[in-house]
Amino acid sequence: MTPSFRLLAKRRFLPLFATQFLGAFNDNLFRTAMIMLVIYKIYNDPAQEAAFSALAGGLFILPFFLFSALSGQLADCHDKATIIRLVKTAEIIIMIVGASGLLLGNIPLMLVALLSMGAHSTFFGPIKYAILPQHLEEDQVLPGTGLVEAGTYIAILGGTIVGGIIPSEMAAAGVLIVAVLGWFTGRQVPPAPPVVADAGVDFHVVRSSIKLVSDTMHVPRLFLAILAISFFWAQGTVLAAQFPPLVKNVLSANQDVATVFLAIFSVGVAIGSVAINRLLQGAVSARHAPAASIVMGLFVCALWLTLPTPTGGDHISGLAGMADRFGETRVVLILVELLGVAVAGGMFVVPLYAFLTTTVSKANTARTVAANNIVNSGAMVAATLVVAGLVHLGVSVAETLLLVALMSIGAAILARKLHLACDEGKCAA
Repeated sequence: MTPSFRLLAKRRFLPLFATQFLGAFNDNLFRTAMIMLVIYKIYNDPAQEAAFSALAGGLFILPFFLFSALSGQLADCHDKATIIRLVKTAEIIIMIVGASGLLLGNIPLMLVALLSMGAHSTFFGPIKYAILPQHLEEDQVLPGTGLVEAGTYIAILGGTIVGGIIPSEMAAAGVLIVAVLGWFTGRQVPPAPPVVADAGVDFHVVRSSIKLVSDTMHVPRLFLAILAISFFWAQGTVLAAQFPPLVKNVLSANQDVATVFLAIFSVGVAIGSVAINRLLQGAVSARHAPAASIVMGLFVCALWLTLPTPTGGDHISGLAGMADRFGETRVVLILVELLGVAVAGGMFVVPLYAFLTTTVSKANTARTVAANNIVNSGAMVAATLVVAGLVHLGVSVAETLLLVALMSIGAAILARKLHLACDEGKCAA
């Protein structure tokens, strides 16, 4: 085992890893089953399908924008393990609603569950990173962060595959079973009491959000790291929203191919998340982030150039059908380019998350992550609205990929500035 994977044998890490894994799996099992049901069985219009994908993505991330400040305060002021148990109990209730929506084919019920799962993830999000410096040694935080990211995307892979291939009735049962398993693993997370005495919680979501972001973003190194991470999540939002309609309407393929695309992206991010730890040898540094961002953008451009012109006609089945229609070389190139985008993305974002949790005091780690989540979600909502607007104006799904490539330049500039300001994590104030 590598030093990273040895952490999985630790009682102070494994339950958190398993709880996060199951939560990410369930998010994507439900979300993929919902999207496939709506796009392939309810809607039959490319514009409606693209708009629904964007709406679903926007609803899921909206709670991050609204409640991240509250979640960060609660995580820093209360035992993080206790909050995890409460959140995982709520997941069971949410998935009862989601399962009902899948069984009935009821879009409003499914969207309510999706919005609620976004709120669930909002309150769990700061904890999964903030608890690492509290439970791990300093030189274990980067590999721990990498494992959490890798596990998250492997869970996304699993949830995406299962949600894409099983009937909606089975998905309804699956989300309930996984929610219960997550409740059990959440109860095994060791206590993580607050580092400082309870300073009180501001429940005014607007005021507390503004104050939290202001207090965090005035620190130059955190400002640069958070903005760079926000570019990554905006790019990921565009890609994830467009995969199903791109596969259906550009590649004329069925939902199995859409599942394969999402799975390859998840595997790629997981590979990049683990590989960057080996490259940096456990040091928290942004020195490789600019190059990773540029490489990500280049792969996106290559993907756009490789995509065929939409042909129409009946949907083909599987990758073999794509190879028959568009040529084996083109299909292989598309898969390699997609994997390259994801690997570069994982190598870009993991050191930046480790940066956030190791360059602030443990008493403020969750608040810092929460401030990052607020800015990230704002960027993701903005990207969702831009994509929806572009599609409404007649821009093709394939052409929206160029927006991702352009954002890579901004992310690389920010990461370069962060690297110049910081040397191996030892940054100027």
